[in-house]
This record gives sequence, C-alpha cells and structure tokens, in this order.
Amino acid sequence: MAEKVNYTEDNIRSLDWKEHIRMRPGMYIGKLGDGSAPDDGIYVLVKEIMDNSIDEFVMGNGKRINVKIKDGVASVRDFGRGIPLGKVIDCVSKINTGGKYDSKAFKKSVGLNGVGTKAVNALSDNFMVYSVREGEKKKAIFERGELIEDNKVEKTEERNGTYMEFVPDKTVFKNYKFRIPFLQKLFWNYCYLNRGLAIYFNGEKYISENGLKDLLEDNMENDPLYPIIHLEGDDIEVAITHVRGYGENYYSFVNGQHTTQGGTHLSEFRGAVAKVIKEFFGKNYDAVDIRQSITAAVSVKVIEPVFESQTKTKLGSQEIEPGGKSMRAFIHEFLKEKLDNYLHKHPEVAEVLERKIKQSEKERKELSGIRKLARERAKKASLHNKKLRDCRIHLNEQKKDRKEETTIFITEGDSASGSITKARDVNTQAVFSLRGKPLNSYGLTKKVVYENEEFNLLQAALNIEESIEDLRYNNVVIATDADVDGMHIRLLLLTFFLQFFPDLVRKGHVYILQTPLFRVRNKKVTYYCYSEEERVEAIEKCGRNPEITRFKGLGEISPDEFANFIGEEMRLDPVLIGKDMKIEDVLEFYMGKNTPSRQEFIIENLKVEETVE
Repeated sequence: MAEKVNYTEDNIRSLDWKEHIRMRPGMYIGKLGDGSAPDDGIYVLVKEIMDNSIDEFVMGNGKRINVKIKDGVASVRDFGRGIPLGKVIDCVSKINTGGKYDSKAFKKSVGLNGVGTKAVNALSDNFMVYSVREGEKKKAIFERGELIEDNKVEKTEERNGTYMEFVPDKTVFKNYKFRIPFLQKLFWNYCYLNRGLAIYFNGEKYISENGLKDLLEDNMENDPLYPIIHLEGDDIEVAITHVRGYGENYYSFVNGQHTTQGGTHLSEFRGAVAKVIKEFFGKNYDAVDIRQSITAAVSVKVIEPVFESQTKTKLGSQEIEPGGKSMRAFIHEFLKEKLDNYLHKHPEVAEVLERKIKQSEKERKELSGIRKLARERAKKASLHNKKLRDCRIHLNEQKKDRKEETTIFITEGDSASGSITKARDVNTQAVFSLRGKPLNSYGLTKKVVYENEEFNLLQAALNIEESIEDLRYNNVVIATDADVDGMHIRLLLLTFFLQFFPDLVRKGHVYILQTPLFRVRNKKVTYYCYSEEERVEAIEKCGRNPEITRFKGLGEISPDEFANFIGEEMRLDPVLIGKDMKIEDVLEFYMGKNTPSRQEFIIENLKVEETVE
C-alpha cells in the first residue's frame, strides 16, 4: 500500500520564471544533449536569438546579421530597430513579455509567446544584452537568469540594433560542443528563406538569391533527373525534383522556421504532389511510386501558427489563418495551378518524370514477393539466433512513446557485442551483432536488402522496411574497432544506409561510437584517452611511471569499463551529409574501384594510424 503523504499549503510552491525554466528546460527547448545532434539544446538557444533578428529583417529592418561562435561563447548582432531601451531587461527576463503579441507588427512571426530569449538567459552561465536606438545604448548582464549588472542608458555612435551574447550553462549542457556543420545548415536555411539577408558567421558571408531553388541545388546528394521546378505564390514557395536513389527527402518551413518534424503543411504537400501528378498523367499511379526518390522543399507563411511543441519543429495548424482556408485546400490549389501548368509547358520534364514513376512501380512489384519471404526469414532468425538483444522499452507496450530515448549499437564479433550487452542500459539500449563483414552494396539494387541475410535482419531490427517513420531506435550507433578492419566495416554499413535508407543519415539518426584508444592510470586515478593528445595530458597528470594500456579492439575493454563509454559520458560523432556533398560521389570514392586517388587517401590515413601506435 502506498505511503500516505500530507498534502498541505506547504506542498504548494511558486517558482519564479528562471527557476521554472531551469527545473523544466525540456518544456522550453526540447532535449538538452551535448551538441552531437542538430536538435540539441545549444542550437535551440542560438535559434531563439536568431529568430528575433530574422523577424526584424522580415519587417524590413536591417539586412545583415553578425554571428560569432567560438570557445563556447555565442553572440548575435542584428541591425534592426533595437529593443525599446526601457524594456530591454523585461524582454529577456519576464515571461509573456515581447513585441510579438501585436499581430499587426508581427503578423507572420515565428516566436509568438515571449519565451525564447528568457530561456536562453535562464540556461546560460552568462548572458549579455544591449540595444541601440537613435544614438543611445542600454546594456544588461545576467548570470543564470539573475540580473547582476544594469547599466544606465549611455550615448553611442553604434548603428541601431540588438546584440545578445551567451555562454550555455555547463551544468545543464554537459560536455557540450558547438558543431560547425549544424550551425552552417541553420544559417543557410535562414538565408534561403529570406532572400537578400546576409548572415556573417565567424566572418564568412551567407546569402541566397534564389531561395528554395538554391537550397535544393546546394543540398542535393545525387544528380537530378530533370531541372528543379521552382514555384512561388502568395505565402508559399516550393522546389521539386527527383534524383537517382531511394527514399523521399523534404525540407519544410513555416514562417522561416525549419520544421524538422514536418507537420500539416508537409503532409498536405506530399499528398497534393502525388494527386496533381496523377491527375496530370490521367493514370492511377501509386503515390509511393510518384514520390520515390523525390527531393523537395516547401515553405508557407501562416498567421498565428500553432506548433506541437515550444521548439516549433512540427506544425499543427489546420488552416492558413484562423478561420481561413484549410491547409489542404491552400496547398492543393496552388500546386494544381502552378505544377500542372509547369508540366504542360515542359513536356520533356513530364516525360522524364513518368519514366521514373514507371521504373519505381516496376521495382516495387518485383520486390513484393521477395519481401514476403524475407519477412518470414527475419522472423525465424530473430527468434532463434539472438542477433538482436532488444531494450525493455520496446518489450513494454506502455513505454513505446519513449522511442526518443532509445539507442541500438551495431557491432561485430562476439567479444565486442558481449561487452556492450553486459554494460548497456537494458531499458533504453539494444545491441545488434553482425556476423563478419557486411556485403559491399555499392551499385546494387534494393533487391540485395532482402536477399542478403545480414541486411535483411538489420532492416527488420530497425523496422525501416516500409518507412523511416517506423524506425524503432532514435540513435543508430555503429560501434566498431578503431583499426583498419573496423573502419572497413563502418564504411560498408554507411554504404548500406546511404544507398538504400539515406533518410536515416539525413535526419540525424546515425552516429559513430567513440571509444578510448588508451587507458592511463596510477594507484589513485584512471584516465581514458581518445587521442594521442589526451594520452600525453593524462601521463603528465599521473606523474611518474603510470600504467599505459593501448586498446586494440572493443573486445579488450571489459564490461565494467564499457559502462563508462556508453552511459552519460558517451561520445558520439554524428554522420553528416555536408553541403554540396553528393552521395553518389562519396560512395564511388570509398566503395568503388580502387582509383589512384582512393589508394592515396587510404595510404595517407594508414600513416596517421601508425603514428598513434
């Protein structure tokens, strides 16, 4: 029987704004993280500051934003109107205070609830803000949301605008590290959506002239089958093409906000694209075949948008404005007119598109029989051969909504998988054991996914046959040895994912597990070192004659030690597809025939490995 607890006035607490944010940061910025994922909290902090500056640009104030991020310190300077000087402190320290409640001033703004900068303030070791208006400047400094310096208004020759600088709280964002590729993507997206805006990030200029057309051209991972279709209208812009490859790749935005989880606008866009193309050809093509290998971007402007979380990554609005046209009707009518007209005016594009649809249809039908046999084979194998050691969240139906917490380690060899299995958190971490090196799937068709037992079982374990949305684990971690064989297995797995399931990588689910190369210890202390530099530092700290162990494989690390490397202090390197990087070119270089350039690359990297020895 549950213990009785007195419930009196003493149990009721009122938290001030900063206490509530610090106690429940997830309510305001989503997950915390250490910067290894693009939606980790430190990037949300940057975005919250940037959104205010972007809104100023949208309102016609200031065409330049300066951003500097170095040594864990982030600063943003815009040249808009500047916060009214008498409200500088209130705007960054009072919940529900801001200029965006007046819908006339910020009709289609991203941030409408006056929380963003307050969350940054409360979750920063140090936060500084100043505003310049008409030759006067007001500055204030905070520590973890507490005002410590309130400067008087002073005269200045600086241009109008707002400056904010912050250092994320190290007790909240443990071992955090800003990763340049994630920041670059964030800033480029702002530029694609705001033509004419110049963002200077650490001195480098970002600017776009052609909006979403530039976005697709810069981020296309495979060659397009036909020129990008770029369509614009009132409050909507889209760019569409198909590429060689598998999957569907979308970039969706609302009021300049990158909705990484999509929402109503993206689902209606996907449906409308299939419907309009089907109607254009007058044939009942399957939507799956129409959208196979599509790469597209859609941006809409919505009055008073409703998002499904404070971080605004998924749109919930069913209408383009309160009481107005439905999202479905708005997007379908736009595409019915613009896309249909485009295809009529460009019959050569329509011809290529239909050829692609028929090819996808043919392949899908050829695979249908193989899939059935493969599913049955996977079901039998998973029952008897214990390749997958699942986590309890998936074995407990009531906890399946906690998928975001789950991780699967893909490892090779009995000793390595055994160590990870014994050391893991059985509630949230699963282990998949490979048997030997996987097949090099470069240049093969998707048929091999079902005919090759290892790939079929891995696909079944991840549950990604039908859709990436069905992925069972939020983090897919490749855990192989740091030697040449381990690197080769890593490349073979990445080839498999990039070739057949690129969305796994695009959406930030795939990571490489870092494990220590050395252990340096004396009788009092033990250091695990991930590089030669860390080894040298550890030797200096330990003093004379420390014991130094070189780990040559994961199997040499005991389960007790492994628990240190896959727990709270786990180091993960995200697998990123960079701007201007084409998957075809990368796979050809690494997994194609041994060209002289590839041989030279491997030799150079082997030399580096030898110096570590």
